[in-house]
Amino acid sequence: MSSPTETRVRNIAVDVYRGFVMLLMMAEVLRLSAVARAYPDSAFWSFLSYHQSHVQWAGCSLHDLIQPSFSFLVGVALPYSIASRLAKGATFPKMLLHALWRAFLLAAMGIFLRSTGSAQTNFTFEDTLTQIGLGYPFLFCLGFVKPRWQWTALGAILFGYWLAWALWPVPNGGCVPPDGTSANVFVQNYTGFMAHWNKNCNLGASFDLWFLNLFPRAKVFVANGGGYLTLSFIPTLGTMLLGAIAGRWLKNSAPQIPLKRFCIAGAAGIAAGLALHFLGICPVVKRIWTPSWTLFSGGMCFLLLAGFEWLVELRGFRKPFFPLVVVGMNSIAAYLIAHLFEGFIASSFRIHLGVNAFAVFGTGLQPLLGGAMVLLVMWWMLYWMYQRKVFLRV
Repeated sequence: MSSPTETRVRNIAVDVYRGFVMLLMMAEVLRLSAVARAYPDSAFWSFLSYHQSHVQWAGCSLHDLIQPSFSFLVGVALPYSIASRLAKGATFPKMLLHALWRAFLLAAMGIFLRSTGSAQTNFTFEDTLTQIGLGYPFLFCLGFVKPRWQWTALGAILFGYWLAWALWPVPNGGCVPPDGTSANVFVQNYTGFMAHWNKNCNLGASFDLWFLNLFPRAKVFVANGGGYLTLSFIPTLGTMLLGAIAGRWLKNSAPQIPLKRFCIAGAAGIAAGLALHFLGICPVVKRIWTPSWTLFSGGMCFLLLAGFEWLVELRGFRKPFFPLVVVGMNSIAAYLIAHLFEGFIASSFRIHLGVNAFAVFGTGLQPLLGGAMVLLVMWWMLYWMYQRKVFLRV
């Protein structure tokens, strides 16, 4: 750990990577899928639309890497955070209380954002912030153990979670909506052993059918339309732990950048995830955060981190990435702005400029231009905060 006299040099590449991830999330306002529908014969818009959408089940798009990257970067920051607090004289009990408080705030913030516009609190736990909050206390504790125990914990998390799902019985008649809910909520994608990971027909869905109905609800919870689950926080902890391992490598190697390690870990993670998928052991599915997805997406995160480290820290391309630094240094603010201010900004444009203000290049590109203006305003809000050194921390 750092000594009290150690001066930490900020790794700008991590801010750039975080800013890239948050900008991808904020850029949903560009509505590329709507543009692609307006130009159905365009491979260009179809490609962009695909990578701004989540895949239906197995597979991966660029958009699918937002949540694992955000979780991974939480882990990357952990070794630095622990070292900084220890250098200031903090004790483990005090740090643990802070970690628990941070976890509570993250989980509560996720529930709050999911409840926006609802008649009552929407107790749901699949939001990115909530998932991180549920796993953060365990991540914090694992930040104090030796590297071999971190790797052991990662293996135990992924294997134990896989085994629990593999042993959970698959209904003989498939998934039948218990209250007549539309059948498209219950999708059977696989047969045989892989059927244990079918949408809303798995261990996690059964858990939510019990757990989420313990909370006050406007109507009985049956299933999540997207297949997302509360228990995904367990393999998400694995993603954060991979990030903590990357952060430890980065911190211990400073001022050198362990690019070779990052690339080897990235390639190994991707290969392991794909092998589990194509061998029929466990599919690569982001929506339910399968162990193979943890490995595959973790590998992608290692490679993305390596790429940004090479560009920013080794090649020195800092000025071109400044817009991402503005976002990355205020990621919580960016998350809140994207969820709370998008509608207000868009409606303000419609009210004051008219409904066709962004149709100058035709109605097909109107969603893109309108969204670009909303995105620009959101970035300007973050830039205003950056100039005044206002950074939201949890």
